[in-house]
Amino acid sequence: MSFTTLGLSEPLLKAISIQQYTQPYPIQREAIPVILKGHDLLGIAKTGSGKTASFVLPILEWFQTKGAPKNRSIRVLVLVPTRELALQVVDVFQLFGQNLPRRVKAMAVYGGVSINPQMIGLQHVEILVATPGRLLDLLSHKALSISETEILVLDEADKMLNMGFADEMKDIFFLLPKKRQSILFSATLGDDVEAIHQGILKNPVKIDIPEEEQNLDLITQTAYFVDPERKGPLLRYLIKTREMKQVLVFVSATRTADNLVEKLLKNGIQAAAMHSQKSQGARVETLQKFKSGKLTVLVATDLVSRGIDIEFLPYVINFELPRSPKDYIHRIGRTGRAGASGEAISLIIPADTHHFKIIQKKMGKRVEMFESYDLELTGY
Repeated sequence: MSFTTLGLSEPLLKAISIQQYTQPYPIQREAIPVILKGHDLLGIAKTGSGKTASFVLPILEWFQTKGAPKNRSIRVLVLVPTRELALQVVDVFQLFGQNLPRRVKAMAVYGGVSINPQMIGLQHVEILVATPGRLLDLLSHKALSISETEILVLDEADKMLNMGFADEMKDIFFLLPKKRQSILFSATLGDDVEAIHQGILKNPVKIDIPEEEQNLDLITQTAYFVDPERKGPLLRYLIKTREMKQVLVFVSATRTADNLVEKLLKNGIQAAAMHSQKSQGARVETLQKFKSGKLTVLVATDLVSRGIDIEFLPYVINFELPRSPKDYIHRIGRTGRAGASGEAISLIIPADTHHFKIIQKKMGKRVEMFESYDLELTGY
């Protein structure tokens, strides 16, 4: 199935084609036609399954037949748990909407920064992507209105509830019009998410995309014990001595990603970073270069790694371990796909030893460990 079968118009299909999206993900195949028909939706799918485009594309389609709005009256409200996700969602709206006949202004608002520039920037905004606390702040300043909002999206509802936003969400729901289309996406359906969907969704279509079991048998896993100050040289040593041509390196923070790329470039290794501080357009361009072989190393954080889907990726390196065993399995699962073998390497500093044992226990596999102390890393 392609995007052409989902009911999207030619301008939007062209925008999808420009970004080199070919086949919709399962959640997109199921959700887009439902949202286009105006039904409420309850979507259960794991993080990184393509949920954002599932609502962005039909919402942009919906706007193509709508006239100009009242100023500061938000027509589409997307609630998200974090600043990073707010920026990411707005990027996707802008990416697909930039060349459409009916242009739509989308904006992200979140706490931790001055509210005044956000109040000024709300002029003529039609799509607002907001964290709950900052939205209530803006409403208290009368900087916008949601009394005529026509579409509400809750993205990562379970995470919003886990972060303690339940009361804020209830306050926001009270201010919204009763007549609207409501869309709720969540990775899980616990009692708290169930209670919210019972309260805000009307006869919703329920879509549940089961999480695929990751087959780790095709992935050779190894790890190196290393002191913190030798991690960078060891990474470069492995890439150069093993003549790696395409390697995905995972880190835990955007600053680490940028610093790592700087060191790789200084040592003659073509590399680029992909993280939440990069625009969606920049991330797409970087990923295309990596897939085509123009980049040897792509350094990524977990937040954006969900969108990295490469059929024949030979190497994944954990420069830093993720917090959870599930994230570890997701990371290494970027390789060993489509029946091809792959290799996953982890760099383990002394402080990681206990955590890595837990990861191996949860995974049900033992990873072969190597000492790196006798490796001559001078010059790397």
